[in-house]
Amino acid sequence: MRDNINKACREIGKVLLGKEHEVKLALACLLAGGHLLIEDLPGMGKTTLAHALAKVLGLDYQRVQFTSDMLPADIIGVSVFDAASSQFTFHPGPVFTQVLLADEINRTTPKTQSALLEAMEEQQVSIDGETRPLPQPFFVIATQNPESQMGTFALPESQLDRFLMRISLGYPSAEAERLIFLGGDPRRHIPELTRCINVAQLAELKQQVRALKASDSLIDYLQRLVHASRYEQGFTHGLSPRGALALLQAAKAWAFVEGRDYVIPDDLQAVASAVIAHRVSGADVTGGSQRIIAELLERVEVVAGSANI
Repeated sequence: MRDNINKACREIGKVLLGKEHEVKLALACLLAGGHLLIEDLPGMGKTTLAHALAKVLGLDYQRVQFTSDMLPADIIGVSVFDAASSQFTFHPGPVFTQVLLADEINRTTPKTQSALLEAMEEQQVSIDGETRPLPQPFFVIATQNPESQMGTFALPESQLDRFLMRISLGYPSAEAERLIFLGGDPRRHIPELTRCINVAQLAELKQQVRALKASDSLIDYLQRLVHASRYEQGFTHGLSPRGALALLQAAKAWAFVEGRDYVIPDDLQAVASAVIAHRVSGADVTGGSQRIIAELLERVEVVAGSANI
């Protein structure tokens, strides 16, 4: 089924041109069992990535446009009294799907943000004293505009930590942008994408990711990175144990996407920025934290033999 992963990446690449690394990160985030936060300007392809990913994996897809007047019930659903049956009937909200695009999550109030983030963490919602499980897999791709834009409610660090990765798509290369100009809006080709993986196969792939090997020397390297983030200069606060575990899980998923059944230091380095940047400081994803993490990776030594199984 590894070939199916490569096929899925190629299919998504048909509509999200020149973003191979970001596509792999999104797929690795899903395989690791996490959720993805994309911070970028409007019009960069965030919606295209979410819709295309759901299409090639054959998953149910919903999109919610967050606004300042949105309520938690608009996300998780509401019970409505039915006079004919004299009882309440639950009407599920858009959170009851497999891939949810939470568009511009920082446009809504903290109360509504918390309702979604609780569902992400618990994989279920509780309404009127009844717990309702969410479909599996349940993968949230949330987007947010830069905090410098007006009308935003910044996610606090404790809520940012609910996202396994935070990435930025950025502007396309000149070559990719030319192809967009010549071929028109890539989004119109999303219905033509081929499904490469089904739900049962995806569940098996996620199991295989969890079973990937990480050697003692690899764990040693991970611990040195974590220790440096906590006690060396440059960070406002260090990586928590949960953040360190997230880094390892993401590295396993990246190794799997790259076609290996073991983890090497390159895998930790490939996902480090996406996993660490929103956990160790409040800096913007394109700002100081990126540079500090790059310096961390340069400073922390990969000892001889750390890439061995």
